[in-house]
Amino acid sequence: MQELKPQLVNLKNGLRFVYLHAPNQVAHLGVTVLAGSRFEQADEVGLAHFLEHCIFKGTHKRKTYHILSRLDAVGGELNAYTAKEEICVYAAFSKEYTARAADLLADIVINSNFPLKEIEKEKEIVLDEINSYLDSPGDKIFDEFEYLLFEGNPLGTNILGTPESVQSFSTDQLNSYLARFFTVDKMVLSFVGDVPLNRIVKLLDQAFEGVPLQGEQVQIKPVTNTPKFHVRSKEANYQSHAVIGGLAPGYKHEHRRGMTLLNNMLGGPALNSRLILSIREKYGYAYNVESSYTPYFDTGFWSVYVGTDQKNLDKSIRLIERELKTLCTKKMGSLQLERAKVQLKGHLALGMDSNSGLMLGLGKSLLLFDQIDTVQEIYEGIDNLTAEELLEIANIYFDPTAASALIYEMD
Repeated sequence: MQELKPQLVNLKNGLRFVYLHAPNQVAHLGVTVLAGSRFEQADEVGLAHFLEHCIFKGTHKRKTYHILSRLDAVGGELNAYTAKEEICVYAAFSKEYTARAADLLADIVINSNFPLKEIEKEKEIVLDEINSYLDSPGDKIFDEFEYLLFEGNPLGTNILGTPESVQSFSTDQLNSYLARFFTVDKMVLSFVGDVPLNRIVKLLDQAFEGVPLQGEQVQIKPVTNTPKFHVRSKEANYQSHAVIGGLAPGYKHEHRRGMTLLNNMLGGPALNSRLILSIREKYGYAYNVESSYTPYFDTGFWSVYVGTDQKNLDKSIRLIERELKTLCTKKMGSLQLERAKVQLKGHLALGMDSNSGLMLGLGKSLLLFDQIDTVQEIYEGIDNLTAEELLEIANIYFDPTAASALIYEMD
């Protein structure tokens, strides 16, 4: 595929910026901040996500309506998300409104003032979001699995927080979190669109010149002592759910690419993944079956999920364990390995087909790695994987006898 050529620039105040030219009418701009939920203090559980909601509720020069209408009025979109390690505020817009988008995003991340009346209203919205999640076993099981896997570590806390924590949040806490993390040293900007680099740099220099240079030093609590668990509970109404998994390598670990390929083979998005072919196609036990691999700075986790009828639950789990054992005991042949590599590279290419996804991915890569790998470098890393290396990685992480499990049975 055609090589992407992102360019890295430091703005006048030191803010890191990644730019990718794309000849489209629609442009995308994002602000990604090292401020996710794992950096919250004990009395702040859910505060990062709550801030993401409240950051649209008013600044020193705009009220809520003016923030929400600024891009929507010209057909654009304003959005945000919170993850365990980052918060991202981003926008999509017609390229002639790039200056408008830059000014709005800068105002939001620099000048939010969190009006008390708006905060109280937003608490009700987040509480409703928590209730919606609690009402969905298929969603709840993933968060509870991560809580059990990382118990005692901030990585295990629910991003949404609890009803009690959300009710307790104050304007002072939001201002404190913004001051500690929304600073030059923890923030990157990313842009994908058809605006010349020199013009977008000039706009961003002007819009983001007020970002504080430095805040609180990020403290990462290491993950230690993660004993295996096997928990069954009556939580489901119409379908039983199971998650099986364990720890996995972090972003910068040498096993990361191999783990990505193995996960893709096991239960990635393809209809010919091992779990789909076995549990869904051969036996017809479940419609929903998938695996995932989530890396963080210093660690990560892998998981396999299945949602099925109660009578097929244990049979599905045995098939999952069988596929895990196969990866640990049978070295891939050369043709099988080559097909797996081609498939993974194809999936990565599909992911690069979305300019919005590219903008978010470039921002996250710059934030976490302080660099952007070229497509060629990524593909070469995949091509260099060997069958012996993948077998070793599978035995380290996928041993079914060492895996943990959380199961929601039908009540």
